Amino acid sequence: MRKSAGLLSSLCAVLAMVVVAPSPAQAAERDPVIFVHGYKGGAWNWNDMIADFKADGWSGGRLFAMSYDITKSNKTIAAQLRTLVDSVRAQTGAAKVDIVAHSMGSLNSRWYLKFLGGTSYVDQWVSLGGPNHGTNLTPICSWLITSCAEMAPDSSFLHDLNAGDETPGGVRYQTYWSHCDEFINPDESTILSGATNTNVGCIEHAWLLVSDPVSVKVRTFLKS
Repeated sequence: MRKSAGLLSSLCAVLAMVVVAPSPAQAAERDPVIFVHGYKGGAWNWNDMIADFKADGWSGGRLFAMSYDITKSNKTIAAQLRTLVDSVRAQTGAAKVDIVAHSMGSLNSRWYLKFLGGTSYVDQWVSLGGPNHGTNLTPICSWLITSCAEMAPDSSFLHDLNAGDETPGGVRYQTYWSHCDEFINPDESTILSGATNTNVGCIEHAWLLVSDPVSVKVRTFLKS
């Protein structure tokens, strides 16, 4: 009898795991995710985080890392992002996508949301160390690169982007910022009115891309 009870208990435990574990079909129903790099970055910036997403059940066919020319205006990059979103939706059949952006990628993706119709096609948006209200480090590059000049706190680009509603539409907005971010000054520049804003502690700017705790927070947010 004890042996039979033990077998029954083991069988119930296995069945419970089968019921709880997400099926491939359930994982495939998650929104496709588009990762947008920052200034002087590239699609490769997201290799570690994309690996985390795959390990957590996302299909590789629903994870897309964007590359763009940083010498272009963030407005031009936003238009390229719109084209990519349309392409991803066509490929996957998804009605909406999620966007995870690092640094300057927060600005061009916000421009897409606010001015290029993106709020109709984006479900959730995440900013990692985004200079959403500018950074005082832009004098080192703004004389040469348009996109860099647009990150200056007093730029006309940021004036237009932050005028009125900073988090428009029905999109869920989440920002993560660090009080040890050496490139976003002041650190609180990332914070947006209407978003859920989270201080992740002392993490340097580039390390936001590869931090395990940050990756967990991003995935938890997108699954919620």
